[in-house]
Amino acid sequence: MSGATAKKKHMKAVTQKVKLFRASEPLLSVLMWGINHSITELAHINIPVMLMPDAFKGFSKIKIDNHLFNKENLPSHFKFKEYCPMVFRNLRERFGISETEYVNSFVSSAPVYDDSSGKSGAKFLRSHDGKFIVKTIIREEVELMHNILPDYHKYLVERHGDTLLPQYLGMYRLTVEGVETYMLIMRSVFSCTLPVHRKYDLKGSTIDRQASDKEKDKDLPTLKDNDFVNDNVKLRIGAEAKDTLMKRLKFDTDFLAELKLMDYSLLVGIHDSERYEQEQQENETTEANGIDDDEGSGSGGEVLTPPDSPSPRGHLLSSGEYDEFDFGCNVYAVRCTEDSPKAEIYFMALIDILTHWGAKKKAAQAAKTVKHGAGAEISTVKPKQYAERFLEFVTKALE
Repeated sequence: MSGATAKKKHMKAVTQKVKLFRASEPLLSVLMWGINHSITELAHINIPVMLMPDAFKGFSKIKIDNHLFNKENLPSHFKFKEYCPMVFRNLRERFGISETEYVNSFVSSAPVYDDSSGKSGAKFLRSHDGKFIVKTIIREEVELMHNILPDYHKYLVERHGDTLLPQYLGMYRLTVEGVETYMLIMRSVFSCTLPVHRKYDLKGSTIDRQASDKEKDKDLPTLKDNDFVNDNVKLRIGAEAKDTLMKRLKFDTDFLAELKLMDYSLLVGIHDSERYEQEQQENETTEANGIDDDEGSGSGGEVLTPPDSPSPRGHLLSSGEYDEFDFGCNVYAVRCTEDSPKAEIYFMALIDILTHWGAKKKAAQAAKTVKHGAGAEISTVKPKQYAERFLEFVTKALE
């Protein structure tokens, strides 16, 4: 008996190793858990040679009740639903994103909220490594995504990924404490290694298209069309790169017009190479003086925002100060020309394409026309007209 007791004293309890999914709120913990669960489940499913129509209607869902594992981080009751899992796995593969990369970006550390927000009230988060953006969407946008997903997938296949459309990677519904939240994940437009110093959201219209004073007070405000014009900004990428970019945009906007989609933007991020070098030198000086500054890491002031798209292209930076460049983090990058007055890198892609030209937008157009006059450059116009005006504005912005 005493021997048995002695043995017990020396026995070590073996605890099950589980991922923690630590986050600032239950919703984010459930997102981390759900993505991990989804990728694990998909790993056991054979990849079909081609996607069948049923894949665009498919979903997987799980309901968790009173779970005992990891209860200090995850809520006791939650639901997680993934829409069209086989389609989005196929899209991730086409965009060159491995399942391991995708899951690690969300599971190893919680996504963080971004201070950007749209008029719709949508919230944005970015993965801890800055590679991906999470946007909260509404039920109508989930329905619209379902409607356009077959055409979107077909278009990407036909274009071989040569597009500036958002790179959609996953769509989920999370139910926590009885509240449903819809989330759409896409690749970030901006770099996860180089900071962006100026940011513009361009639609090609002039009415109500300037950043508010409150927005301008932010460290990295989202400036708009009138700010872009008033700042006399020119994106100096050269004739060849401009021709390539405009051809891409023409294909993309024609596709969006066919689907009766409008109100999208070109998100532009400008990385100032000289400013970045100066920031790096200041950080090195700070570290040399023994001051611990967490913000003084290689990424400078991390700033990433609402979303999105294409395949790697071109080498960067004429000055060659970056010996290595991670194209997985910089798929939207276009360098400035050799003779540009400032050494800059531009990040450009389309965002916010999920607005359909329907009854609501037609009513909004009528109201704005009455308010501003028939010739005013309002943003709410028919898809084809919107595309033409958008391309005209971007053409003028590029040199």
